[in-house]
Amino acid sequence: MITLTQGIMVSIFAIIAGADFWLEGFYIFRPMIVCTVTGMLLGDLRLGIVAGGLTELAFAGLTPVGGTQPPNPIMAGIMTVVLAHTTGHTPTTAIGLSLPFSILMQYIILFFYSAFSLLTKKLDEYADQAETGKFARLVITPTLIVSVVYGLFTFLCIYAAQAPMKGLVNAMPTWLSHGFEIAGGILPAVGFAMLLKSMLKGKYVPYLLLGFTAACFIKFGNLMPVAVIGIALAMIEFERAKNNRDTQQKLREVEENVANGGEEDGI
Repeated sequence: MITLTQGIMVSIFAIIAGADFWLEGFYIFRPMIVCTVTGMLLGDLRLGIVAGGLTELAFAGLTPVGGTQPPNPIMAGIMTVVLAHTTGHTPTTAIGLSLPFSILMQYIILFFYSAFSLLTKKLDEYADQAETGKFARLVITPTLIVSVVYGLFTFLCIYAAQAPMKGLVNAMPTWLSHGFEIAGGILPAVGFAMLLKSMLKGKYVPYLLLGFTAACFIKFGNLMPVAVIGIALAMIEFERAKNNRDTQQKLREVEENVANGGEEDGI
């Protein structure tokens, strides 16, 4: 059960995260942060951290391409924690259940993208007339509108509609809930695969295989040793690349000296 105070606090955080998502300033809108803060506000920090890790992996490779927009990461993070907290389902199941809220919010954002394009002509006029005050107010207004909508949408979803939402989720047959659990378990792997598709290079494959082997076959209680191994390998790669750059720079200097006839002999 989510109390009124909790609903208000989560909604306020949604306003802050929504403004950050609109401006892409501090990246606190990422699911890892959103889930953690939401879990903390609901009194279940552990759930927030676990849900944050899973949801962040699911959204790791999802980036906007032209007019194609991925589901909204803020609502995905908030609703994953809220649904897992209120219904008792696992975070993997809650990820799948949160997607309708996330997709709906992203459609609202797409509407704002189109609607606010009408303001560009007015902004051009203010810029031509050097009316900086009006220009600044008109620039800030869309951010405020979007932020308030985030807060209202979040409050309606997590507090005002929590009873029917919980009843709907609990009324789902077992096979459907299990399907959402499977989908939620697959999404992090899909998101990570999409990230690797755009970032992985052949020369980094050995590091990927080494990390995968360490994570799968070495018994330890957390992934900190794998992270430390990754940091060590990154430092080795950085120093190697730095030495290569220094060597190439020295070779270019030698070639330039040779091309110029060597050192000055005073003649």
